[in-house]
Amino acid sequence: MALIAPAYNEEGKIGRVVEKVAAVAPRLPCDLRMVVVDDGSTDGTAAEAGAAGAVVLRHERNRGVGAGIRTGIDWARENHFDVAAVISGDDQHVPEELGRLLAPLVEGKADFVQGSRWMPGGRVENIPVARRVLTRAYAWMVRLFLGCRCTDGTNGLRAFRLSILDDPRINLWQSWLDTYELEPYVLYQAIRTGVRLVEVPCTVRYHSRRAGFTKMRAFRDWWRILRPLVLLKLRLRS
Repeated sequence: MALIAPAYNEEGKIGRVVEKVAAVAPRLPCDLRMVVVDDGSTDGTAAEAGAAGAVVLRHERNRGVGAGIRTGIDWARENHFDVAAVISGDDQHVPEELGRLLAPLVEGKADFVQGSRWMPGGRVENIPVARRVLTRAYAWMVRLFLGCRCTDGTNGLRAFRLSILDDPRINLWQSWLDTYELEPYVLYQAIRTGVRLVEVPCTVRYHSRRAGFTKMRAFRDWWRILRPLVLLKLRLRS
């Protein structure tokens, strides 16, 4: 499995992520390779990730989290991995939960596994009120638009078989998916195309604003997350 962590100016955090993953990797049900995609950082993100033992791929300029994930996926496919997973580069997720995430894939019960902070067994720490409301509302919209019993459509912890991307209806290589659109796009298309999808509980830890818990900007970036639902539902994009 290739574990992809998109990272932009995450010096001081990305090294911890890589080290935590390395500590749990021997206990996982499959081999793991950590891939950090440095999305044009201006700090020591790339050096820190490399020193901690990750494969580091670098964008010369900041292109967006979607472009970062896509670069990691391209690398995984070129290197003949069967499964890719995504984890936050800012230390929000808990690597000890990777075994739970991967189990349905290893056991042949799913092709796409979505982490959920809101299902029983999941939890959040220090989540801002607006984020709590919006993430729950987004899951409700996914259920409304697709009839899927999704509880958390915006959580970045997920894993999937790379073979699902062989379906021409799932086209990640579109420029409009370069920022926050790519992840909800993949989830929407996976559900729409009938991919076997399950959710597993996970933890999301929000750091203080001073620690830079998010690069997202209100309204602009929430629209970027929302618009794949709207555009795909109206058949304005594919």
